[in-house]
Formats: sequence, C-alpha cells, structure tokens
Amino acid sequence: MSSKTIHSIVIGVKTWFRPDLSNPESENYFYNYQISIENKSEFRVQLLKRYWRIDHLAIGSNVVTGEGVVGEQPIFEPNQSFEYTSGCEIWNVIGKMTGYYTFKNLDTGDTFAVAIPEFQLVFPPILN
Repeated sequence: MSSKTIHSIVIGVKTWFRPDLSNPESENYFYNYQISIENKSEFRVQLLKRYWRIDHLAIGSNVVTGEGVVGEQPIFEPNQSFEYTSGCEIWNVIGKMTGYYTFKNLDTGDTFAVAIPEFQLVFPPILN
C-alpha cells in the first residue's frame, strides 16, 4: 500500500487485478483499488469532490470527476478514517491513476485539495 499525507490528511491506496472482470483478448483489464483516508488534523473536514486521471499506456487518458466518493461526501472528525473500494478498467497491459480530492474544513469553510498517491495498474503476467 502506498500513502501520502497533505494538510494532515493521510491517503493510502491498495490495488489488485480482477481476472474475473477482465478480457485480455479484447485489451480490457479491470482493477479494484481500496482507498483509506484519515484525518490527522485538529479540524472536522468533509470530502466534497474527486478528480481522477486514468492513463492507458500509449493509448491516451481519460478523466473522471464527481461529487464525493461511492455516493458519499463523508465528514471526518479529527483522527477519524474512512475506507472505500472502487474499480477501474484500462485498455492496455499497463496504466496508472493519479488524482486528488477536494476537502472542506468545516471549522473555517476553506477548501483544499489533497493529492492521491499515483498508482500503477499492471497486468500480472507481464511482471514475470
């Protein structure tokens, strides 16, 4: 698992390949990713938005944006955490995801962005 801390928000990422949802013959590779978010600040914060850039090796990229994550805009008390699992399809044997979350400090009303650690999505057989 990789992690990153910005504005006292710790974001961790864990990924795994899903052979049951993938079709390598059609160059469709599906991955799940689990995100853990922990508020290490002294303030209450709310996750408002997400921004993802999904890069498909040598093919291009696409952007996914939206309100919250998995249908929620969770509020985090100090030292509280939240975890969710989602998925992504890429169109090549290697890809990566980067992005950020927009949070709001509920005590001051200020918004701020927190980068999500970049992670690689690699079709397991090419690692051998």
